[in-house]
Amino acid sequence: MHYMKYATASLKSIHVNTKHRFAQQHALNLYRKDALYSFIPKNACSTMRLSVAMANGFIKNKRDYNWIHQNNGTFSAELRDLVRCEYAFVILRDPFSRLVSAYLDKIVGRGLDLWSYVDLHDRSIKPEAVTFEFFVRSLLDTDIRDGNIHWKPQQDFLVFENYDDYFSIENLSSASKTLKEKIDLKVVDARPLTAHQTSGYKPLKEDSPFSLSPVKLFEMKNAGYLPRPKDMFNAELIEIVAEVYNGDIALYKQKITDAKPPLYKKLLKQK
Repeated sequence: MHYMKYATASLKSIHVNTKHRFAQQHALNLYRKDALYSFIPKNACSTMRLSVAMANGFIKNKRDYNWIHQNNGTFSAELRDLVRCEYAFVILRDPFSRLVSAYLDKIVGRGLDLWSYVDLHDRSIKPEAVTFEFFVRSLLDTDIRDGNIHWKPQQDFLVFENYDDYFSIENLSSASKTLKEKIDLKVVDARPLTAHQTSGYKPLKEDSPFSLSPVKLFEMKNAGYLPRPKDMFNAELIEIVAEVYNGDIALYKQKITDAKPPLYKKLLKQK
């Protein structure tokens, strides 16, 4: 049996239990196997949402992948699905790497998420002022940290206390093999179809890239360069992330044992 993680977080009706409802919304059905996948943004979620849509028979070919972006909630679980679930899995990511990826994609990329971030500051800041250093410091504010799903803590997306499998984005090939064996799910890589990934770029050789403006980073990204994730942190930023994402670090440390040494281990040694 899969017990609900946030069912008792509130004594109000489950239908107005915001923690549970949020996590339930992000639990996606794989109908043919009575299975559920909890999707977490920036954790191979485009790949997995595409794979789920194809497995459920809604997309025939991966070239139709744009369908997934207008259908985030199409396969969201109902209470009956949660109770009847036979197999549940989730993909986690090193919290430091996830944060860098979110910033370089959503803030530097100057999409809608940048403007929603500015709105979280009541439009009191200018987009070009949002360096990575500024961004991380701002996450000490709970409203800002919880204000966007791309940097909201990963543990908030988990609808169950325990999952049958916890995979990591750092070892996605192992997840693909296991999911094929257990529930006959073919994982279809969406990375070549999107512009969200930060791999494939040459390392940016700049001192203190965390203090560079997003405009400068955008120019460098267009030229084929991005900073290495470890270079985006100084001692202060490491301390902040270790504090505000302590639960995610503990979760990753407990559940992921088959990935290469994650970034958090290297960075926390520097403290």
